[in-house]
Amino acid sequence: MSSDGSRSLSTPLTPLMLAYGLSVPSDPQISPDGSRIAYTLSTVDGETKRRRSRVWLRTVEGGEPEALTPAGQSASGARWSPDGTDLAVTADVDDGTAIWVLPATADAAPREITCHMFGVDELAWSPDGARLAYTTDYDPDDPEELGPKPGAPSVRVTRRIDYKMDGRGYVGDRRTHVFLVDVSSGGRRRLTTELVDHRSPQWSPDGRRLALVMARSEQQGTQLVLLDVESGHSQAITSAGGIVESWAWSPDGEHLVYAGDPEHSLQLDFFRFEVATGITRRLTDDVQAELEGQPVWVDVGHVLFHSIRRGSSGLELLDTETGSTELLERADCRGGEISVDAAARLVVQARTTLTSTADIIVFDRQSGAARALTGYATPVLTEHPPALSEKLSVPHDGYMIDAWLIKPPDFDPARRYPVILDVHGGPSSSHGPRFIDHQQCWATHGFLVISPNPRGSTSYGRHFARQVIRDWGGGDFRDLMAVVDAVLELPYADPQRTGIFGISYGGYMTAWTISQTERFKAAICGEPIFDLESDYGTSDVAFNGLERHGGGPPHAERQWYAAHSPSTFAHRTRTPTLIFHGEADARCPIGQSEQMFTALKKAGCEVEYVRYPGGSHMFFLVGPPEHRADFLARTLAWFSEHLGGPKPAAAD
Repeated sequence: MSSDGSRSLSTPLTPLMLAYGLSVPSDPQISPDGSRIAYTLSTVDGETKRRRSRVWLRTVEGGEPEALTPAGQSASGARWSPDGTDLAVTADVDDGTAIWVLPATADAAPREITCHMFGVDELAWSPDGARLAYTTDYDPDDPEELGPKPGAPSVRVTRRIDYKMDGRGYVGDRRTHVFLVDVSSGGRRRLTTELVDHRSPQWSPDGRRLALVMARSEQQGTQLVLLDVESGHSQAITSAGGIVESWAWSPDGEHLVYAGDPEHSLQLDFFRFEVATGITRRLTDDVQAELEGQPVWVDVGHVLFHSIRRGSSGLELLDTETGSTELLERADCRGGEISVDAAARLVVQARTTLTSTADIIVFDRQSGAARALTGYATPVLTEHPPALSEKLSVPHDGYMIDAWLIKPPDFDPARRYPVILDVHGGPSSSHGPRFIDHQQCWATHGFLVISPNPRGSTSYGRHFARQVIRDWGGGDFRDLMAVVDAVLELPYADPQRTGIFGISYGGYMTAWTISQTERFKAAICGEPIFDLESDYGTSDVAFNGLERHGGGPPHAERQWYAAHSPSTFAHRTRTPTLIFHGEADARCPIGQSEQMFTALKKAGCEVEYVRYPGGSHMFFLVGPPEHRADFLARTLAWFSEHLGGPKPAAAD
């Protein structure tokens, strides 16, 4: 308590702190002998306002980390050589992106083995350590990577539906291909030829083949194939119309396990492919989890994988004969890709919780214990405590709807707080126990933030995920309102001061909600799907996604598209609304928010429209730090202006 008897307040996490003040580790990779971990650390230079990444090395036992790459250049994507003596990394250089190889010791000079005009990703050492497979863009109109020609920009002609992609812009026939480079000589060649995107090459144990996926947008799928490294001959393992997300070779090279969804059912399951016979066997049926990241074989009969169940991450083992799964660990966190040492004992992963930004965790399969190796955000979060939280489960319409209630760090149940509903995107996605900058910004400034997983969310199994099919704005909307109703029954939640926020599909739900009810006193709508029919024809993915969710294209389902579009009802909106959008968004093109702004303006609604030049669909996470800081400050100001802050319980 302060000297005047009022409750003392913690110092909130400000937009500037969140955009500039946090260093974030990612992509940890453990050495084959299990002694060291290489990882990428991203920081923002306060003076230049530029984001930089650098590769660091630390021992599993702890101690001070050592920088492996120079401070002046961004580097990431470190991968250990099979013998654990070298690391390959990608680095930004003046003329593009280079692959460096350097000894796994501090202050070692990197050696550039090749360079490309476009970004380089997914480095994969051959089993003998002599070659690296990787992916980068290849443009058949500029095979030598000479760049734009002088004069007026080239005329663009396309005959394919996937001519643009969010984050990449207009791509035409430019696609991501798999290349091979000799580590000693630097000689390289392109292995793939078909003009589709190729992803995640993984070497067979004998070094003769690569398993990778080919993204076939016109067939609405991703196809797993085997590529012979010498001849270039490819063998399809799955159909072109299904979905494959992850895969791994068995130690003996006789099998592949992959996570796929042949019927686009919104739930991945595990399959086992036998290389010699070409026979595929389904191992699981509705695994009831999100399967994120590549699995790892830990012995001849078991695969380790990262799962998300009911919003929370875990590590599980899959029996590749029976299809049964065994839970090794479940934590209140969200984790990333896993890396395992050669003995398959130590598992490293970057994880975030509701009270911590990403930390590198080591899980010991032998002891069952997990421990954090890093704590880069600890100094900031000690001085500026993160939000408090609790998980709620609200029964509604035969379902249990999970939600996370995020509270100010100095929460006082005797006060009344404004409430913000944060709707996740997707709809095939989920909220969970993770640190989200905008939620932390609002909560530490005196708001309650509620993050539900309505029907349609993933990590709850196939049936729950499919409840949103042909029902956008139906059961999902009612679930969200039921969670809000439950929160507003709490004595410290102010029912007169509620707001709603969402991006992408969350933006759709925000636009839909404020056209259906006036219960919210403020709304922030980010990069929405506002008019389903126009989104179908302008988005880089909606021509597939909306057909599945709506039952067909607009000409065949025009009534459904109109009945489920916020644009049909937007004239009824009266909620003060802030709309924001990245101008280069190809996922939910900016015309969607332009339509919404016009409709709300003509309806007489208080509305403000913010556009971020050059911003992709995920600019608020990966865009320039200045734009991220502006997004956080602007959303905080909008809710503060229209909802106010905490009040004594007796206040009106």
